[in-house]
Amino acid sequence: MKKELIISHEGERSKIALLEDGRLFELHEEEDKSDFVVGDLFIGKVKKLAPNLNAAFVGIGYDKDAFLHYQDLGPQYLTYKKFLKDTIARKQQDSSLKNFEIQPEINKNGIIDKVLNKDDSVILQITKEPISTKGPRISTQISLTGRFLVLIPFDKSVSISKKIESAEERDRLKTLIESIKPEGFGVIIRTVAEGKKVAELHNDMNQLVQKWENTFRNIQKNKVPGKILSEEGKASAILRDNFNADFVSIICDDEEMVEDMKAYLEVIAPERKNIVQFYDKPTPLLEYYNVEKQLKQSFGKHVNIPSSKGAYLVIEHTEALHVIDVNSGNNISSGAAGNREHALHVNRMAATEIARQLRLRDMGGIIVVDFIDMVNADHRRELFEHLKTEMSRDKARHKILPPSKFGLIQLTRQRTRPENQIETKEENPNAAGEILAPIVVVERMEEMIRTLMQTEKGKIFLHVHPFVEAYLTKGLMSIQTKWYLKYKKWVTIIPRDSFKYLEYKLINADKEELMSYSN
Repeated sequence: MKKELIISHEGERSKIALLEDGRLFELHEEEDKSDFVVGDLFIGKVKKLAPNLNAAFVGIGYDKDAFLHYQDLGPQYLTYKKFLKDTIARKQQDSSLKNFEIQPEINKNGIIDKVLNKDDSVILQITKEPISTKGPRISTQISLTGRFLVLIPFDKSVSISKKIESAEERDRLKTLIESIKPEGFGVIIRTVAEGKKVAELHNDMNQLVQKWENTFRNIQKNKVPGKILSEEGKASAILRDNFNADFVSIICDDEEMVEDMKAYLEVIAPERKNIVQFYDKPTPLLEYYNVEKQLKQSFGKHVNIPSSKGAYLVIEHTEALHVIDVNSGNNISSGAAGNREHALHVNRMAATEIARQLRLRDMGGIIVVDFIDMVNADHRRELFEHLKTEMSRDKARHKILPPSKFGLIQLTRQRTRPENQIETKEENPNAAGEILAPIVVVERMEEMIRTLMQTEKGKIFLHVHPFVEAYLTKGLMSIQTKWYLKYKKWVTIIPRDSFKYLEYKLINADKEELMSYSN
């Protein structure tokens, strides 16, 4: 499988698309100055206790207080509390935990107001970004994630991913990590550590220890509330969690970000840093790689199942759960046996697309899937196993239940960020409300172009909806050609799948927006 990472930077936002064999599987959006990213560490102040929820609300600088449930305090909460107090008071002189006195563990079934008090300062980690009207979800169980390892302060154990099945490899990794881990820390060995050399694992460990040292220095500054460690940017995080030999290219249209990613790869995989490429063409990056077109095709209530000859999904969202219905369309085989095989075939293709949809939309919570009815128990079993295989590439924690007696498959999927929602419907030009007539819009375009010709010496690019692009370029004597004959300068017209019908932008060779209109 060939993976491509497409990163487009526009304004103060970055869009990150993960393509697998040319198909869009993940889309992430990140603000350049996002202050609350999953994995970030903060010092917060307890603002309010909620005994009825067995939780507390903690101020971390967001307009909504973060939510801390008792179960997210972690057994070592009192040790973290002492470490924070000693570090701020300068009793703790360095970041080493070698001789730090471990405090008794808190009762896992305890009560929040027996452990926390109003105005207490706490070290915490973001576990879920703000969603809708809710503030961030947080935990005081700190973990620092690297490419191969996860470092856990105030722990001693070394645990290994269950996906590493070889007993010999598990013994090798455990022996190695126990010999290099610093005292006072526990380690989780991630699946991608399998088969890695000593130098690679040691380098990853050193980077995690450096993160902890940075955290310690920032705690000493005693800024409450305040961030004490920033997680990597989204692009680096995706590289950290997904990068392997399957990546063939990483394309980005921002030079500074390209250099950052090359520097990151220089550390984790120096031999592969040349796969990072800077994109500098007039056609927008996501348009060039068909991402915007795939977004239009992949979101919305109805989603076609590729290569199924008419089968499609209906995806509904309710307050409590998501419901996905599989429809076979008009492609029905003749004969009972043929229909049974056809149902299995369509259901397998649907399962593949459903696994993609969950990743692409980042759907979380309870998902109920109504597949096409199958009377054959072996077929139901085969579908269940196929869905599990397709979902195995999903990094989000999930659980899939076997088909019920009604043929429904239920699954849960963890979500740490707001669900992706892309509007696929466009405004109808004939609907209520006044807009400019299309012919007037074209005249306005020409008027703007004529004005720009007097000052803009370089190339000019006109971004429009694909229908408008087809109208402007059709025929031997197209409107585009007439503009060239009239003004002695060629205007390059670029179709944009994401634009509304009458929306357009004029861009210069430096990608600066000169003029625009949105109906």
